[in-house]
Amino acid sequence: MKTIVQKYGGTSVATKESREKVVSKIIEKHKKGYNVVVVVSAIGRKENPYSTDSLIDLINKNSISKRELDMILSCGEIISAVVLSNALSENGYKSIVYTGYQAGIKTNKDFGKAKIIEIEPNKIRESLKNNYIVIVAGFQGATKEGEITTLGRGGSDISAVALGKALDSKWVEIYSDVDGIMTADPNIVPNARSLETMGYSEVYQLAEDGAKIIHPKAVEIAQKYNIPIKIKNTFSDKQGTTIESTETLILNGKKNFENEKVITAITYKKDRIQVIIYMDTEEDNTEKLMEELTSNNISIDLINFFIDKKIFTIDKEDLKVVESILKKGKYNYKLIKNCCKLSAIGYKMQGIPGVMARIVKALSKKGIKILQTSDSHSTIWCLIEEKDTNKALTALHEEFKLYK
Repeated sequence: MKTIVQKYGGTSVATKESREKVVSKIIEKHKKGYNVVVVVSAIGRKENPYSTDSLIDLINKNSISKRELDMILSCGEIISAVVLSNALSENGYKSIVYTGYQAGIKTNKDFGKAKIIEIEPNKIRESLKNNYIVIVAGFQGATKEGEITTLGRGGSDISAVALGKALDSKWVEIYSDVDGIMTADPNIVPNARSLETMGYSEVYQLAEDGAKIIHPKAVEIAQKYNIPIKIKNTFSDKQGTTIESTETLILNGKKNFENEKVITAITYKKDRIQVIIYMDTEEDNTEKLMEELTSNNISIDLINFFIDKKIFTIDKEDLKVVESILKKGKYNYKLIKNCCKLSAIGYKMQGIPGVMARIVKALSKKGIKILQTSDSHSTIWCLIEEKDTNKALTALHEEFKLYK
């Protein structure tokens, strides 16, 4: 029998009604003859007593070790898995629940953001042989010594795709409350539409730049091992979005290069801060500055280096540390807060002239100030003021006719 892995997010398991939808989708695949392995997130969001955020609220994060914090954080997914197993039992289907550790997910010792080293899915395989539906608590694993670890925010996506690789899954299904990957945030752009297919690199960039549909690390694993991913809606029967290599999609006739739009989708990331450092042209301290930022685990973005100044962006959360470094080094600097990074993504844009010009024109027509730009072979980034985010997304969506 072929195996498939399904992952259900917090909203999918939040209520009895939503869990009934999940159960029906699991049973549907089981009836079709698939071995089904289900990975679950914690129940619901902050307002739910069993959500990850609610569990964090039970303790004082400033007086707990990372080890103990991971122990309490892992509980949300375990509760969710047991509740879903019970729902399957009520429908007459055998299921068994495994924690990440029991499922054979081995990680390093980096509590709170552990990396999966290997998976030994022997228990899962044995349970599937005995016709059980296997439910695995996502977001977690354990060290070789048996210490519980968590994989960081969005870690259940990573659990699902990593298990898909270990179990030779035909594909991995990621379920949430949206109809696949959209051309833009539908809460901002009402005529945004879902995309039938996308390549790994496009989806990775979307996820990295703010789209919360899937964790970028999960896409990275899928691309490395060529595992197809299907992004679907728990609450509808729409086909969703299939993610594979662009080459595979073209070869299988799922993508027609000539008919593809130059821009596939647009996303954004708020809470960015632009840092402008005015340099002494006779004494360039760039190397020293980069070393300090790196040693403090500060990630910088949209990097433009000139002889007289260095420009980059940081996340709002890193401001305190970055300012401390700049003040200590007596740098002459300026901060522009409340910025947003827009990302226009499309694998076809490479070598196509005029794409940046169209973006600049579309934003300028709406009176949107562009603070900085950068580009790669498949992405163009623009830094704008956060207050213009909605207007900018709508303008670019219209300019590239992503609604059709």
